[in-house]
Amino acid sequence: MLESTENSPINQRIATRLRKLRAERGLSLEALATCCGVSRSALSLIERAESSPTAVVLNKLAAGLGVTLSSLLEEETLDAADTAKSVPASPLARLEEQFVWQDPLTGYLRRSVSPAAVGSPIQIVEVQFPAGQRVAFENAPGALAQHQQIWMLAGEMEFGIGEASHRLKAGDCLAFTLDRPTFFYNPGEHSARYAVVIVAETKPGKK
Repeated sequence: MLESTENSPINQRIATRLRKLRAERGLSLEALATCCGVSRSALSLIERAESSPTAVVLNKLAAGLGVTLSSLLEEETLDAADTAKSVPASPLARLEEQFVWQDPLTGYLRRSVSPAAVGSPIQIVEVQFPAGQRVAFENAPGALAQHQQIWMLAGEMEFGIGEASHRLKAGDCLAFTLDRPTFFYNPGEHSARYAVVIVAETKPGKK
């Protein structure tokens, strides 16, 4: 699902990142639409920053492009020529500098905690998940192997991966590989907060 909005800075950031990743892979709009299951018209709106993609749509795009969702939302990096003329990427991400994105469908907030463009394989995300909301991702196996750990900081979450389901409470930590359908559900009356640590690697024989 997409929501029509103004040409916001967040939409513009996603649009720029999506165009760059698609161009690097030599994919047309039609080709990306086919491999990620999002219509060409929807992709066109996103790339023109004329709509706000939901978490489910962004997850499909990330899978089709072979990147993590965090990578799809991260700040645009400079090319080698520009990097040589500029200050190197900082290894420190101040709270006020961290990118925050909100799912237009459920209202859940996703904060990119890790410093951008430092070349680390580790990504840390903080999520605030509203009470009573649910998000489900298809997460079909692809070229990218994603190892994740969810650390509950406050509240409770019901997390499912494949046919398994886990009720997580504050302090609990769950490790898994993101290779099956997943869902996140907050059954409580208050917002939940958790951190996600992600390490992604290309599977052997894949590009």
